[in-house]
Amino acid sequence: MFRLSLGLFFALLIQGCSSYSDTSHGSGGSGGAPPPPATERTGVPAVRGVWLTNVDSKVLNSREGIKEAVTLCKKLGINTIFSVVWNKGFTLYPSKVMKNTFGIEIDTALTGRDPLKELIEEAHAQNIKVFAWFEFGFASSFKLGGGHLLQAKPEWASKDRKGNLTTKNGFEWMNGFHPDVQSFMLSLIAEVVTNYEVDGIQGDDRLPAMPSEAGYDTYTTNLYKQQNNGALPPEDSKNEKWVQWRANILTEFGGKIFKTVKAINPKCIVSMSPSIYPWSKEEYLQDWPEWVRRGYVELLCPQVYRYKIEEYSSTLSEAFLTWLPKGYENIFFPGVLIKVGGYQPTDELFVQMIEENRKLGIQGEVFFFYEGIKKYSDLLKNEIYTDRVDFPKLLK
Repeated sequence: MFRLSLGLFFALLIQGCSSYSDTSHGSGGSGGAPPPPATERTGVPAVRGVWLTNVDSKVLNSREGIKEAVTLCKKLGINTIFSVVWNKGFTLYPSKVMKNTFGIEIDTALTGRDPLKELIEEAHAQNIKVFAWFEFGFASSFKLGGGHLLQAKPEWASKDRKGNLTTKNGFEWMNGFHPDVQSFMLSLIAEVVTNYEVDGIQGDDRLPAMPSEAGYDTYTTNLYKQQNNGALPPEDSKNEKWVQWRANILTEFGGKIFKTVKAINPKCIVSMSPSIYPWSKEEYLQDWPEWVRRGYVELLCPQVYRYKIEEYSSTLSEAFLTWLPKGYENIFFPGVLIKVGGYQPTDELFVQMIEENRKLGIQGEVFFFYEGIKKYSDLLKNEIYTDRVDFPKLLK
């Protein structure tokens, strides 16, 4: 049985008290005034989302698949879909930027279609928000030696201390410190915000991010020397000051993302889903508490991906209570892992993780990823997401 937290209980109690009563305002009442429309009723502000991928999911392969996914999300109380638009060096929408730069307009499996447009049409018709998720970020390929992006532009390759292409956990990387690579990524983001009615954009553990083993290319080395009295970068890639210097470059790039989006559409929300801090900075140069302090992030969904409830609870608490700057609690909705490969949490663990969120007063979460919610459909519909929520007001 799902147990409501005290915070949620009182929120629902308040909601119930503030809702209109049909008996007091209906045609049989003494005042005669019609009841306010249902849209005036407000619920708990919360992001309850899913990531929608094109890996291990066929949803984006057809309009019908998109429609079915949106229908299920609506049925289960999901109010936000973070849909991949950039993966494995391909866009999942027709892109002039990609066509002009690499001669490839869209993932070839989707030629002739526009899945992002189709998703926005279907989701908005159901009052579900759509965020464009740039999943691959500065990664160029996975176990392909750089893939077609670096074959076309080898000068964009990131280099490790030995001068090799930067590779980490199977992913090969472009040089996210280089202005040309940054400009390319900003062009993709600007293209989406300009051409689509997305409610927001989202980076993740690969945007803005670079492996901490990176930064030994000629451009970055020269930049470091210019700013450090001619000194070469430390050989130890985990050197604290070296890590912070490179993290600062990515933080500045986060500011460029924010300004780019806002210049096109001030109502488009900038969201990030980084790894857990401080691991995120040590391994991928993601200093996300600083992103928040600078106002570059309006929705933060850290990837609290853990397999045991004790680890989930401690990691969530540390991220929310220790590292999240005070005053920004309303933008924090954790990422919850519910499927990867053949793994899915037990029903008990699934419920426990959500309960841990509620204990901290966090009324929503984002599930990785869409295909996983099917296992928990009954739980979500009948026990967990039975309350009314509204997408929060995140824009200043």
